[in-house]
Amino acid sequence: MYSGINIEKALKLGWPLVDVRSPGEFSQGHIPGAVNIPLFSDEERAAIGKVYKQQSEEKAIELGYRFVNPKLNDFITVSRELAPDGKLIVHCWRGGMRSNSFAGHLSDNGFADVKVINGGYKSYRHFISEYLASEFDIRLLGGYTGSGKTYILHKLEKLGHQVIDLEGLAHHKGSAFGAIGQQEQPTTEQFGNLLYESVSKLNPAKPIWIEDENINIGRVEIPESFFAGMQASRLYFIDIPKEERAKHLVSEYTNCDVQLLKDSVSRISKRLGGQNAKMATELLEAEKYYEVALITLSYYDKAYLKVKYTHEDKDVVHIPLERVEHFENALKIEKYL
Repeated sequence: MYSGINIEKALKLGWPLVDVRSPGEFSQGHIPGAVNIPLFSDEERAAIGKVYKQQSEEKAIELGYRFVNPKLNDFITVSRELAPDGKLIVHCWRGGMRSNSFAGHLSDNGFADVKVINGGYKSYRHFISEYLASEFDIRLLGGYTGSGKTYILHKLEKLGHQVIDLEGLAHHKGSAFGAIGQQEQPTTEQFGNLLYESVSKLNPAKPIWIEDENINIGRVEIPESFFAGMQASRLYFIDIPKEERAKHLVSEYTNCDVQLLKDSVSRISKRLGGQNAKMATELLEAEKYYEVALITLSYYDKAYLKVKYTHEDKDVVHIPLERVEHFENALKIEKYL
């Protein structure tokens, strides 16, 4: 048998989740943990859409069956491996023909209990959008580039605080150098899905520590409603001497191909100024990384000051620190709570 289920209950149920949309739809964004068992390939889906527009719905359905019929046994095999007890959840884009056909096929072939998400993936996106617009007790950790803010967040988490690592979810450290050593970034849509998954695991009644970010982290964008909540939150601004931060940047970024560093300098050359960019490139070739770090920090510190001043009419706690020592700095930040 199969039956409908709303998205909130489906997420709480925790059963294996099958996304029957095409691979292209799935890669654009999907519920974390879902397994893609597509009814149609991207090419097949496009062909069905073309027939629907140019001929009729009936002809499109006929073509769909021709594409699907050879795959029916595989659908059962793969689904059985995923859910040996015969209990799973299925969804497509809107909870329509694709998911119901798939669920009915499994039900007809011995699956004990198959649920179809009402409204499909679209209902999930609407649900998480409303959830991320909720009020959370956010504590922003700010500070100039090279302060080790992400590492401090991880130390705070080990000390028992609730933390969300936005840069970790985005696979980017936020600056022109931020993609170095990182995996490919998710889409903005998938980033929102991953953010919801992280936030939903936390206790909303307790503070949540997040690094102060621009709305864009590399190519992904923080959901506007959640970002608005961040901007309205208390900012804990750590102030570490530039020289100490430059040392940290050297340890952070010099274990890679120097060409990656040159490319990153090139991306901000206009903001650095032509002469500074040229000097930084020459210093990279001479492996004088500390001097390069100081040049880039002259730009990033000015850029961050503009962001910091947007908080000046709000609640800002200034925390002077001497060195980039992540655990020690986490303990000092705790004293300001």
